[in-house]
Amino acid sequence: MTSEPVVAATRAQLVDLLAPARATGARVGLVPTMGALHEGHSSLVRVARGAIGDGPLVVSIFVNPLQFGAGEDLDRYPRTLAADLALCAGEGVDVVFAPGADEVYPNGIPTSSTNQSVTIEPGRLATILEGRTRPGHFRGVLTMVAKLFGLVRPEVAVFGEKDYQQLALVRRMVADLCLDVDVVGAVTMREPDGLALSSRNRYLDAEQRQQALALSRALRAAQVAAASGALSARDAALAELAKEPAVGLDYLAVTSPDLADLPGDVPPGTDARMLVAARVGSTRLIDNLPLVIGETPW
Repeated sequence: MTSEPVVAATRAQLVDLLAPARATGARVGLVPTMGALHEGHSSLVRVARGAIGDGPLVVSIFVNPLQFGAGEDLDRYPRTLAADLALCAGEGVDVVFAPGADEVYPNGIPTSSTNQSVTIEPGRLATILEGRTRPGHFRGVLTMVAKLFGLVRPEVAVFGEKDYQQLALVRRMVADLCLDVDVVGAVTMREPDGLALSSRNRYLDAEQRQQALALSRALRAAQVAAASGALSARDAALAELAKEPAVGLDYLAVTSPDLADLPGDVPPGTDARMLVAARVGSTRLIDNLPLVIGETPW
């Protein structure tokens, strides 16, 4: 048995809907999304529900223009609100916050120097990996997340590990700005063949979808090769990607779990992360997996 979530289209409606829970001290959970929901998002909702118990669970659905750069897929990003609401109903979501851009940015989207709106400056961590390819992206992400934290005031907010750099930056923002939110990372959900679930997968045709499997194969190869060191892990991943010339590599990196540079010589058992981004056709995909340097993964 499922019940429809209450939909809030304005900030005022959202605050009013959560006021009774605030009065009773109930724990509030938040799962921020851009919609086009799939099983990966369902897993985030389930993690959030397990963390808050019977308190209200909020899913936000907003395609945030501030995090898209020139030439990116803002206009064609899938918008499937009816299906998203059905998924939320099936997962027992209490409130869906689905505002328009004018509601989120009442003074206009702060993309020009003349706009007086305050935004979040994400720091150096936003200039590497995704940030190098997509300058300004994380400014948009963190500004939106900060708005949601201020409106919802959640005890728990859940983000997927597939967007690993985003998760790291949200955690850094929470720590540096002294925000009282428990940021939980949920493991990446995958198709049976290993492809990481993503709203952008629907852009892929059948051939491109097979080509995209090179990303997860490369990461798994790196996990095995990491027993011989970080350089071996990187070489193994690159060798796997080279088997699929249709995949246009953007970056492949081995870092510490907090995305810091990994020293050249680390002791066995050192935790690390491999992150990859590539284009398959016109679709840009990202993925990542944990590594343990100097030890076999199983």
